[in-house]
Amino acid sequence: MPSGKIKWEAIFAALEKWRHNLGANDPSVNTVAEQYSQSPWAVLVSTIISLRTKDDVTLAASKKLLEKASNPAELAALKQKKIEKLIYPAGFYRNKAASLKKIAAILIKQYNGKVPSSMEALLSLPGVGRKTANLVLNEAFDIDAVCVDIHVHRISNRCGWLTSKGPEETETVLREILPKKFWKRINRLLVLYGQKLCRPVSPFCSRCVIAKFCSRRDVDRFR
Repeated sequence: MPSGKIKWEAIFAALEKWRHNLGANDPSVNTVAEQYSQSPWAVLVSTIISLRTKDDVTLAASKKLLEKASNPAELAALKQKKIEKLIYPAGFYRNKAASLKKIAAILIKQYNGKVPSSMEALLSLPGVGRKTANLVLNEAFDIDAVCVDIHVHRISNRCGWLTSKGPEETETVLREILPKKFWKRINRLLVLYGQKLCRPVSPFCSRCVIAKFCSRRDVDRFR
């Protein structure tokens, strides 16, 4: 589907209406961002916890940890075992606890205890990849960035808006073809859509609100 023919306005209008009618909670990191007034530290912590972890677990673990460590200095004062206990049963909780401990130390030493607002600086932190960095830029600093997780990658390819081999390539292409005003919205909408409707296997195509904008690439193999 040539990028010039993609009706982004109609696609996002349909997704926003679906989200409103669904009445479901936003993905966990977006919820944390709102509950903690877009605190960069809270967003960074919850994003790291969210990797390969269900939303309900992420939300509960983030709240437990942030109650004890509302800033890098408070987390640095915790023993790693305590951090592990607070974020359990998040996936890879031991690795995440170690990363958070290292991140807190770096923020205190190099950034005066503040989360940096540049992609380069965020990517230099342990356990932080492009998805995490973009989400922090979006949710904490209100900076236009294209956050691509597996849902955004899958749906963008399934619909035929682009062809890519992985999330990083999808991000690169979306930065070229997606109008900037939609950059911050695409992750929140497509994560929810991918969880509830456009699932990896057996997507609910009959209930899809953007079906007329979708090429249904590789969908038949699930039938």
